Amino acid sequence: MKHILTFIFILNCILASAQDTTRLSLLFVGDIMGHDSQIASAYDAVKKKYDYTSCFQFVKPYLESSDVTIGNLELTFAGPPYKGYPQFSSPDSLAHTLKDIGFDALVTANNHSVDRGRNGIERTIAVLDSVKMPHTGTFIGLTDRLNNYPLLLEKNGFRFALLNYTFSTNGIPVPSPNIVNRIDTAQIRIDIGKAKESKPDFIIMFVHWGVEYESLPRSDQKKLTDWCFTNGVDIVIGAHPHVLQPMEWRKKDNKFVVYSLGNFVSGQRKQYTDGGAMAYLEMQKIQFENDSSVTHIDSAAYQLNWVYRTADANKNYYILPVESFENDATKFIKDAASRGAFSTFTKDSRLLFNKHNLNVGERLMYVNPDDKRKEEVPSDSTKVPPVVLPEK
Repeated sequence: MKHILTFIFILNCILASAQDTTRLSLLFVGDIMGHDSQIASAYDAVKKKYDYTSCFQFVKPYLESSDVTIGNLELTFAGPPYKGYPQFSSPDSLAHTLKDIGFDALVTANNHSVDRGRNGIERTIAVLDSVKMPHTGTFIGLTDRLNNYPLLLEKNGFRFALLNYTFSTNGIPVPSPNIVNRIDTAQIRIDIGKAKESKPDFIIMFVHWGVEYESLPRSDQKKLTDWCFTNGVDIVIGAHPHVLQPMEWRKKDNKFVVYSLGNFVSGQRKQYTDGGAMAYLEMQKIQFENDSSVTHIDSAAYQLNWVYRTADANKNYYILPVESFENDATKFIKDAASRGAFSTFTKDSRLLFNKHNLNVGERLMYVNPDDKRKEEVPSDSTKVPPVVLPEK
């Protein structure tokens, strides 16, 4: 009882000295792919141009609802000929669409970063810069990396660092002088140290790792996560497996990891690969009268998204928020096979997360009136200048 009273007294003292409290919502999405079928679907034969707007129309409100939305760009903007697997290059219009629908930053270090060689790396950077999309993970050269890494972002009075690394470039050598961040703990330790010099409120690391199509993380993913947490990273976001892997909110340590968010959008249609999850974090920052502050994760949750490819001749793609289409009276998903795949993905994903997630439940933003389930709402000393993100 004495210890409880002491804790309450200390907490009251902290709250009494607090000058202000601010909040920041973060949304992370999985792999943004560009397979041949997606490229074909986006082509408007009448206007003779590529248009991805309809693909993202249903998920756009989710991306815009968060203060900061970050995704894994697993393709290049290398120009024509446009191609999907195994050496991706998507039309530039996709970059414009990603900016328009609410993405605030993209990471570019993955096993497809070097698919189109030096031109692919440098042109991707140029295209993202042209639409004013902050990005990190690949660099034109050493000077670019020294001047712009880690990527520092600012929003709502929060300053945070974004790191990004990949385990592989599919055996393709990185052309000189380009740089693709690889998983190297010696280098990552240096990068974390540089990030800390800017005094961020928290540090995020996007990491491309794991084994494709496995629903549980390997021991090396877990070890790297623990190493990152020990060395000062607060949030670890995983990509590459193209299927979902569990999430953990380690409340005691104020840390969060999702081992894989699966596919945000892709042409993959096999079970487990035809969708993904959006990880949602609410950060809280308490500012004290002495100008010091404390930042912590206030809530963590996920939302499922499924990729619908129509069965008609158009083969159109749509990213569907699961909660909005589970009881869709309009029957937007036309064919029985697709409705079955949607149901299977939803069931598989919830089974995985219900069994293996730690303190991370499902968050429902737009509850269908016909859905009777209860809504779950979980509870400057650096050379690198921060990018101040605009209001959405």
